[in-house]
Amino acid sequence: MSFLNRLGTVFNYQIALLLLIRVVAALLSLSVHETCHGLAAWKLGDVTARRMGRLSLNPLRHIDPMGFLLLVLAGFGWAKPVPVDPRYFKRPKQGMAITALAGPVSNFVLAVLSAALLSLLYFCNAGRTEPGFWVMAGLAVLLWQNIGLGIFNLFPIPPLDGAKVLFSFLPDRTYGFMLRYERYVMLLLFVLVFFGVLNGPLGFLVNAAARGLCHVTGLPLTVLVTLLNYVFM
Repeated sequence: MSFLNRLGTVFNYQIALLLLIRVVAALLSLSVHETCHGLAAWKLGDVTARRMGRLSLNPLRHIDPMGFLLLVLAGFGWAKPVPVDPRYFKRPKQGMAITALAGPVSNFVLAVLSAALLSLLYFCNAGRTEPGFWVMAGLAVLLWQNIGLGIFNLFPIPPLDGAKVLFSFLPDRTYGFMLRYERYVMLLLFVLVFFGVLNGPLGFLVNAAARGLCHVTGLPLTVLVTLLNYVFM
């Protein structure tokens, strides 16, 4: 039975906690992602994000309502893009690439931290208590969601961060052309997502990354899978 069906048939404190976990994970993941974009740009000389108050972990400064709702309910979503003015950068193409990479890198860092904490709680038998179980479930969602966001955003399709990194290797003339028509190319992304074309490669990469984190931290993969099934099934 899907999460939405469960929500519609029985609403108790457990369902409320499951929803809360997904909401908090989405708020944290998106806010950290966008804040790190802004911080990277600021360190490289662009003060645009700072002037607009985007160097903040306050979710209200970053959340796009529709993108947030879709991330919570469907696992695919987005935040309000941090404004970046490459004219402030000494090397605009390289500056844009570094700024773009900061978002996915922050998601991978969150995933690693979540995996480490989850492993620690598991070996401390925290899951035997109800509060400990819910904390572990939240960390599992945070781990999974940030792996997914990080990998998805590295796909070289506008307007994703991977496209900005790829563009930095293009000749200046081609780079300018791609930037002018980025908004049209991004329609391709929505088509690919709508028809599930990216589900296969994204799922493979996310699963591989999750297995790798479990191996490094010593966390049994079955524990992660059990927690995720509880939250998402």
